[in-house]
Amino acid sequence: MLYDNTLECAIIDPGCSNREEEKQLIAFIENNNLKPVLLLNTHCHIDHILGNYFVADTYKLDLNIHKEDLPVLNAGSLIAERYGFPYTPSPQPSDFLEEGKPVLFGNTRLEVIFTPGHSAGSVCFINPLEKSIIAGDVLFNGSIGRTDLPGGDFDTLKNSIQNKLYKLPDDYIVYPGHGDHTNIGKEKLTNPFVKAGLTF
Repeated sequence: MLYDNTLECAIIDPGCSNREEEKQLIAFIENNNLKPVLLLNTHCHIDHILGNYFVADTYKLDLNIHKEDLPVLNAGSLIAERYGFPYTPSPQPSDFLEEGKPVLFGNTRLEVIFTPGHSAGSVCFINPLEKSIIAGDVLFNGSIGRTDLPGGDFDTLKNSIQNKLYKLPDDYIVYPGHGDHTNIGKEKLTNPFVKAGLTF
């Protein structure tokens, strides 16, 4: 979740898998007097969309995803059944995220960059003023997103990281969908899967 001094907030990849996690989300929003205005998915794998229906219904928000991940979103019920997750199907997107089309809320402007490879429609959100990246499952601290799921491809992901994320300044902080944050400079030097300018 992102918010600024206006108290408007964007909810990104709500992974609420049970009632307790839904209560935690509501409590955080209420305790900080936030006003949810956007529901965004960096990509549509099941662990990132489990709470889409809950958030959309509770706060009357429309969903925004990249169009290339629409098949993944629509496969949610099948995937949840396969893995035994309780899941209320996500609403359909009202709009599609596109590179070059910023996301705006409050006083915040997020640049959208298209970073496929983990999924066909993965995107990252860049906040240049705060030098931060919401990276979804594209780039992790010392790792990268898996590429063995439908729509995944290692060469595509490597290209996204090298030619999109690694072009950003070294001090940009990366907030991944799982695990600890990192920064671009560290990953360029030490990431064992994708180093800056190197091919495998």
